[in-house]
Amino acid sequence: MLARVAAMCVVELQKMRHDRTEIYTRAIQPALWLLIFGETFSRIRAIPTGRVPYLDYLAPGILAQSTLFIAIFYGIQIIWERDAGVLAKLLVTPTPRAALVTGKAFAAGVRSLAQAVAIMVLSAVLGVALTVNPLRWLGVVVVVMLGTAFFSCLSMTIAGLAMSRDRLMGIGQAITMPLFFGSNALYPVGIMPEWLRVISHVNPLSYEVDALRDLLIGTPGHLLLDVAVLIVAAAAGITAASALLGRLVR
Repeated sequence: MLARVAAMCVVELQKMRHDRTEIYTRAIQPALWLLIFGETFSRIRAIPTGRVPYLDYLAPGILAQSTLFIAIFYGIQIIWERDAGVLAKLLVTPTPRAALVTGKAFAAGVRSLAQAVAIMVLSAVLGVALTVNPLRWLGVVVVVMLGTAFFSCLSMTIAGLAMSRDRLMGIGQAITMPLFFGSNALYPVGIMPEWLRVISHVNPLSYEVDALRDLLIGTPGHLLLDVAVLIVAAAAGITAASALLGRLVR
């Protein structure tokens, strides 16, 4: 299974090597959040973040947002593979469905890491005080991979239910912004209204952001809990997507 997962990741790297346009275009929106939203709210001091400058506070949230935006539409690739006949061929091989889904989920993580590098470089240029500890950067890789794995599996699960690209696009667009604004990516949980706090506590993106803040800028968080939640979420996502994968070719 590990060999098949690694093979999927290699395929994704080969796609990126042949066409880097998607990385550049997808990096535009996160860059605008940092340059415009981050710089503006840093000046007006509208959001209380304690001793942490708002731009530093925002950078891990935008990193998590960018991985979400990549992963949440990953199911479109599954539908494209079904229409091209590729998915049917994969499903008749001895490879377990869970291995196929896991491979695709972590391949999405590899794609997210490429964009994460661009966002972190921009953050450093803007003066964000990022860690220089290599072990913490390794932790960032793990957290990004787990977060992307969950959201890409969520997208593949939706693909198994929606059955078409248009429906998947509509559902993806409908849930992306609530996931983003219903997390702690832009503002602390403490200033949220009570109902939004409840949403934030069950939103996996909040745990990804919390872990990234702890690792990247040293904001005290609940790193072990965050990683545990992301592991459970990724495992649940892989299970759900695997169960619905065969539905696409019926």
